[in-house]
Amino acid sequence: MYRLLDAGVTKLHLVVLVGVSCALVAAWLGFRDSSPELAQDFEDCVERVKAKSSSDDEVSALMTGCNVRFAGRRKAEGGYTYYDFMQDRKFDIAGPNPTPDERKLIDREYIGYLDAQRREAVSAELATRQNEQLRAEIERGRQPVGPPIILTPANVSAAKRLVDRQKPPQCGDESLACTWSRISTAVKNAFASSKTKP
Repeated sequence: MYRLLDAGVTKLHLVVLVGVSCALVAAWLGFRDSSPELAQDFEDCVERVKAKSSSDDEVSALMTGCNVRFAGRRKAEGGYTYYDFMQDRKFDIAGPNPTPDERKLIDREYIGYLDAQRREAVSAELATRQNEQLRAEIERGRQPVGPPIILTPANVSAAKRLVDRQKPPQCGDESLACTWSRISTAVKNAFASSKTKP
């Protein structure tokens, strides 16, 4: 140091040189410390971006970078939480990003979620089919009944002979069959009237 002084450098120059060097180191550390690339988690990154913000486009790009670098979000009570948008569910994690074991757990939960979604879809389709079948059965039951069925005998002439036998014969006054029919009707009427009289 004495040689520097002998070379014409004064103490004042030395003090200024040391001061400028310290200022440069402090400025470098200060800018380096506020850099979003050195953030410890998402919230720290956001604070650094807001402190460094110069334009809206740059802030937006830096915020996207924070979002890409840190999957977890800081919880108020400590620790971090990870939101899986595929399951619409949050998971507690140890750090700002899930560890490989935490990632495996999240993936297993997602497989279970997909299986439950598949079962639910199959159940819904089965219920829809059953409803459609039930509606079809109800509609079939509501259809109007056709005209009444008329049963006709295959042998029409035999049926006509049976009807002809049951009819009283058309007869004149002198026919024995008609006389006998009148007598039997008179006897029946006499017995019927005698039963009703006390």
